[in-house]
Amino acid sequence: MSHEPRPVTDPLTLAALDTERHVSRSGWDQPVRLFALVPTADLVVREPQLAEGLAAHDAVAGALSAVEQEDLPDADDIEDLLARIAWPEQVTGCALAVERVVLPPAAERDLPEDPDEARRAVAEHPDRSDVRLVVAVTRDGAARCLLRQRAHDSDDQVALGEDIAPGIVHALRATFD
Repeated sequence: MSHEPRPVTDPLTLAALDTERHVSRSGWDQPVRLFALVPTADLVVREPQLAEGLAAHDAVAGALSAVEQEDLPDADDIEDLLARIAWPEQVTGCALAVERVVLPPAAERDLPEDPDEARRAVAEHPDRSDVRLVVAVTRDGAARCLLRQRAHDSDDQVALGEDIAPGIVHALRATFD
């Protein structure tokens, strides 16, 4: 296994990384943020003024650009929110940014049964870890998940995988059904 940095070249991973960096510039303690992923070439045709702000990787065939969706509908949770989302054909994929608090498995076993007490216990737990997930999927089923820890808040410390958040991947894919 090599720890040498490798260049990222696939459009979905590049779009997910760009989206994660965009979200991270606003700091922590953010609400859920949702993005449509559209072909960059199509976006530039519709909005030519955007061409001058593009990075070199935005010119790659199949490049995707994230367009933030504002005024999201009220929802009790992410599943409820995503159940209300449907995308037009021009949207190739979507991405979701969400912050979570995680505990070590041993600490999770000792949480109170009452949901309000459990939330309070998690918030006050000394071993809690704040993370931000950015999950991106495409209509054809590809997925990328990125995880940034507040304790290691640096662009070069973001974990990348396809199955870090399988429930969110599934829910995002369902928005294309």
